[in-house]
Amino acid sequence: ATGELVIPDTIEGNPVTSIGEDAFGACTSLTSITIPDSVTSIGASAFNACTSLTTIEVGGGNVNYTDVNGVLFNKEKTVLLTYPAGKTGDNYTIPNSVTSIGNVAFRYCISLTSITIPDSVTSIGFTAFGGCTSLTNITIPDGVTSIGIYTFLDCTSLTSITIPDSVTSIGQSAFYRCSNLTTITIGNGVTSIGYQAFYECSSLTSITIGNGVTSIGVGSFNTCTSLTSITIPDSVTSIGG
Repeated sequence: ATGELVIPDTIEGNPVTSIGEDAFGACTSLTSITIPDSVTSIGASAFNACTSLTTIEVGGGNVNYTDVNGVLFNKEKTVLLTYPAGKTGDNYTIPNSVTSIGNVAFRYCISLTSITIPDSVTSIGFTAFGGCTSLTNITIPDGVTSIGIYTFLDCTSLTSITIPDSVTSIGQSAFYRCSNLTTITIGNGVTSIGYQAFYECSSLTSITIGNGVTSIGVGSFNTCTSLTSITIPDSVTSIGG
C-alpha cells in the first residue's frame, strides 16, 4: 500500500546492512517501514520528521534492533531510538529497561500529551522531544545528569517543569520557544545554563535558580516578556550578553 516500505535483505545480491544518517528524513508520506534481519546499523535521525510514520517493524532475527508495538529500540531495549511521529495515542510510558533516550527520539510526536520516563533513564539525546507541541506533562527522573541541546524545542503546550538536582547542565536552547512555560525550578545540581536556554519562553513569569549555578549563558532569557522577577544566587559568577 502507499506509504509502506519493506527494505529487502539484499539489493542486486548485496546484503542490506546499513541505513544511513537521515536516510528517510522528512519522508512525510511514509506510514510504515519494515527493517530486515540483515541491517546491523541505523544512522542518526534516520526517521527524523517522518510525520505520517505510525510503525517501525524489525525482523525477529535482527541482532542489533527490535521493535515493541512499532517503537524502535536496540536489541537489549536499553535505548529508545525512534517513536514514530504519526503513531496514535496521547500518552506513552517508556519501558523500565531503557537507560537512554536517543537523539530526536520523539521529534514531532504531536499526538502525545504525556510521556512517562522511568527512573532507569540517565541520558536524553538532543532534540529528543523537539516539536512535541501537545506535550503537557513530563517528569525528568532523578538519574538524568544533563539536558541537551534543543531537548524541548517548540514544546508549546508545556506549562511547567522541574529540573532535578541530578542534572548538572542545561544545554543550548533546551527550552527554546516553549511559549506556554510559566514556571520552572532548576535544581541545585545545575552549574550552567546554556546559550538561549529559555529563548522566547514568552509566558515565563517566575524562575527559581538553584544555588549551584555558576554561569548563565548568552541570551538565556531573551524575549521572556512575561518575566517579572528573578533571583540570582550568590554562586553565579558569570552572566552572558
